[in-house]
Amino acid sequence: MVPVRGRHAAADLRSNGFVALAAGMILPLVVIGAVYGGYQVMASTGCSGTVRLSVAASPEIAPAIKDAAARWIKTEPRVDNECVAVDVVAVGASEVAAAIAGEHGVTINTLGQADGKTQVPHVWIPDSSIWLQRMRAAREDLVPQNAPSLARSPIVLAVPEPTAKSLGWLENKLTWKQVLQQIVGDTRITPGIVDPNRDAVGVSTMVAMASVRDQFGPEGDALTVGAIKALTTGKSEQQSGLMARFPRDADPRTLSTAVTLAPLSEQALHAYNATGPAVPLIAVYPDPAPIALDYPFAAMPRLSPNRAAAAEQFRAVLAGADFRNLLSTHQLRANDGTVGTGMTLGPSAASSSAVTPVPDAKVINTALQMWIEITQPSRMLAVVDVSSAMKQTVPSAGGLSKEQIAVQAALGGLDMFPESWAVGLWSFSTGHQQLVPIGPLNAQRDQLRGALGGLKPNPKGGSGLYDTVFAAYQSVQQGWDATRGNSVVVITGGRNNNPAGMSLETLVSSLKKAENKDQPVQIIIIGVGSEVNQGEMQKIVDATGGAVFVAQDPSKIGDIFMKALALDDGR
Repeated sequence: MVPVRGRHAAADLRSNGFVALAAGMILPLVVIGAVYGGYQVMASTGCSGTVRLSVAASPEIAPAIKDAAARWIKTEPRVDNECVAVDVVAVGASEVAAAIAGEHGVTINTLGQADGKTQVPHVWIPDSSIWLQRMRAAREDLVPQNAPSLARSPIVLAVPEPTAKSLGWLENKLTWKQVLQQIVGDTRITPGIVDPNRDAVGVSTMVAMASVRDQFGPEGDALTVGAIKALTTGKSEQQSGLMARFPRDADPRTLSTAVTLAPLSEQALHAYNATGPAVPLIAVYPDPAPIALDYPFAAMPRLSPNRAAAAEQFRAVLAGADFRNLLSTHQLRANDGTVGTGMTLGPSAASSSAVTPVPDAKVINTALQMWIEITQPSRMLAVVDVSSAMKQTVPSAGGLSKEQIAVQAALGGLDMFPESWAVGLWSFSTGHQQLVPIGPLNAQRDQLRGALGGLKPNPKGGSGLYDTVFAAYQSVQQGWDATRGNSVVVITGGRNNNPAGMSLETLVSSLKKAENKDQPVQIIIIGVGSEVNQGEMQKIVDATGGAVFVAQDPSKIGDIFMKALALDDGR
């Protein structure tokens, strides 16, 4: 960085930090100035040289870091008689993470490439240790193993005040299951989120939602899939974009088109309300608490001894009581969750003291993968059994046939598919029939609904399941699209029953021969009823990758269908 010179700065202060001034000729000096959008603070009292420390901090904490550095430099800190200079730059965590990865030739899952402008700092203060876990998953030595937290900001659900009143959320504490139920089922809620691939708040939200999925079985699967698909409609690439979508007035029409629920940090919500919006945001603290932002102090590996020593001195300063008060002026809590002078917590915030630890990289990446799998554009061929096996009635479903239950589940899934998907439909008994070719869903959703609604089982029809699976696989493979997940989803109510057709062994060997690992096509099989042989179906999907889901009770096929779609990434 190019230093900004103060009025009394030495004329030969250069980028190598050497200060050639006779001791005692000038008073102790503090220089504070803008440096490429950041701040530089520097002490000079006849030092033998300068140890310059570059610090990249998330924008919301950067002003507090800058103020702390300025105060510290006034104490004339030194390392081996070299003065310490601190350059503080406010920069988003995703940009720094990409820069670090790029410098080492490493790819961070789902992050993308470095912007070519962000420099790798000596000290990195991202908003969350989630970033450090993601870095370690790519390569263990990219970031330090020990990175103490400097501050804390809980993750809240930001809801416009009129909406919160309407929902009765002003005082009530909500579980994550209740939140997802409201997102999926309440038209007063239009959710939004910053892309979790580039935002720690988004990752924290995905981890919390995954816990619902794990805890509540098929119901949790359906809620999670539905909520994530709803969030996708309000996704923003940056926090500023999300903030701009909150309502600007309380008119019902405005509320109906604006974002009315979004995960934010407590700090971001307070900062928004501090601007005096016409419609303030209410913070809802869900239970259990999501992973809070914790602002780790990460001194980069392989620093010079003097720079590492300067970094440790600065870290100790940021652990002091004075820094707690600086944090409060920027609506950040101390790292233990308490607040300093100038910040007041409401009753619900004060009672939200539980801390969810940052999980390991596997949990984080699994949550991110869930987001990707559910939100990525998909190219899917749905294949529905209309053989005689599907005419069987199901007492637990009020006497509906397997076919009717399967069609209901498929229609429910179709309603949840985003417009960006491409979907086609086949039916099969002994042979198969193309009903709707694979095409953009936004152009043929009604056609698909009509074709599904017209499916009826053939009372005497056999089941050419194996031949149909292979034909469907080949069809999707021939039109393979690199920009989408490519998959075949088969709904069947019985076993293969076609003596003139393929055997299971022939199907498996044919699939293995046809497979192209550079152009993967996933097969998902959804079985309806106990007549489906799960072992046989598993052999089919093992040949190409995929999954088998069997609803022993056909009335539960809706839950199974949603679970299958949640796991279908087509890659």
